Amino acid sequence: MLRTAALVLTALSGLSRPLLAAGLPDFKLNAINAAEVPVITLPASGTIKTETPKDWTIMVFMNGKSNIEPFALSDLNRFETVGSNEKVNIVAEIGRSKGLDNDTATDGDWDGVRRYYVTKDQDKNRIASQLLVDLGSADMGDWKEAASFLKWARTAYPAKKYMFIIWDHGWGWIDPLKPGENLVNRNKSISHDFVTGNYIKTTEMGKIFNEAGRVNLYVSMACFMQMAEVAYELRNAAEIIVGSEEVIQLPSLNFEDFFGLIAANPQSSAETAGVYAVDTFKEMYSRPEYQEMLEKTKYGVQLSAIRTAKLPAFALKAGAWANLAMAGGADSALKKAKEQVLRFEVGDETTDPDKSISFYGDLYNFIELTGKNLNTDGPKNAELLSAGKDLMKFIAGELTLKNVFLGKDRTGKDYSNTHGIAINIPGLPGNLIGYHHTYSRLAFENASGWLKFTEYLEKLN
Repeated sequence: MLRTAALVLTALSGLSRPLLAAGLPDFKLNAINAAEVPVITLPASGTIKTETPKDWTIMVFMNGKSNIEPFALSDLNRFETVGSNEKVNIVAEIGRSKGLDNDTATDGDWDGVRRYYVTKDQDKNRIASQLLVDLGSADMGDWKEAASFLKWARTAYPAKKYMFIIWDHGWGWIDPLKPGENLVNRNKSISHDFVTGNYIKTTEMGKIFNEAGRVNLYVSMACFMQMAEVAYELRNAAEIIVGSEEVIQLPSLNFEDFFGLIAANPQSSAETAGVYAVDTFKEMYSRPEYQEMLEKTKYGVQLSAIRTAKLPAFALKAGAWANLAMAGGADSALKKAKEQVLRFEVGDETTDPDKSISFYGDLYNFIELTGKNLNTDGPKNAELLSAGKDLMKFIAGELTLKNVFLGKDRTGKDYSNTHGIAINIPGLPGNLIGYHHTYSRLAFENASGWLKFTEYLEKLN
């Protein structure tokens, strides 16, 4: 799921705008300008063959075969304001189609799936990068297509470090039902191809990287994907995962500054690049025009970078805390925490007016609220409180590399209550979206036993 802004913003600032310095490595942020990023000259046709690997290859899998086609084309044009250089490759596989909602005739009104080597260009209304491959009607809702792109790009454009971005709708861990569908084995959560009707399963996300190789940085430019359940499927896919607990507003990430920083600082590590993504996101949404957009749409925004090496320990700690919470004596505190936790926008003002049905919430905030509402008399609750403090410390200090946030949601809850990782926290009974009940198949459930806890929470309504 991606939310299109009610306020149409056509002027996207470039690299000349200063960035927020908080949390970034020590270098001159204000000195980076699009004009200073070197340009690479592309041969007349075909792929570039480089004997010496570059520092980074950035690969963007852009599924615009849906109702967000105009934004896919716009973002590819934004990539071109930076473009590839002698140290960094930027390649994209982009799909679009005809006849869907928000269909646009921009850039020649072609349809299908194409691969581009992104080169520098300042015309934001036309894709100037050279077309490398026309894949026709390739299915971008198939994990094998994503793996094929990743494998192809690594072979054609070798590098010391790799970044892979999936750009499209996202639904977190859940596997939405298609109209008329009732097959329980179709559990899919990201990269929705509206033409084929397919999208990539939560449990298939790791297969992309098993097939095509681990990357240094993985980014979900899709809603709700920074969840424990999703991240754990990707624990072997990358060093760092960047994503949002909440809806990602369009115009998405601050690609101009994010890619610009990597182009200007190609020696950057995966952790540094993850911080670039997160801090430039906050800088963009801090601008007056975006603040106005958030106020009008009654949204907050959040983005975080997490360390995958910490996920196994995180799952064990989360499971241990949940078991203590179910041991007795904490029901009243858990019920209050369910009512008070910051939940994310699975529904809308009509279907979930006070966001009490939404089943995605910030884990740290939920643990914190449980502790605040807990009667600490008795050894069980004292142990639960101690385990909660330990888990919160682990989330803030070890799992989460960087978390940024702005604004409040439509119920008045502040996004300072986000801490980098969401999780399934059942709300009140309701039917916001039909989905397959496949939670038991998730690797996070197998590592943590969280399903039993969600069933326990459901009984506390």
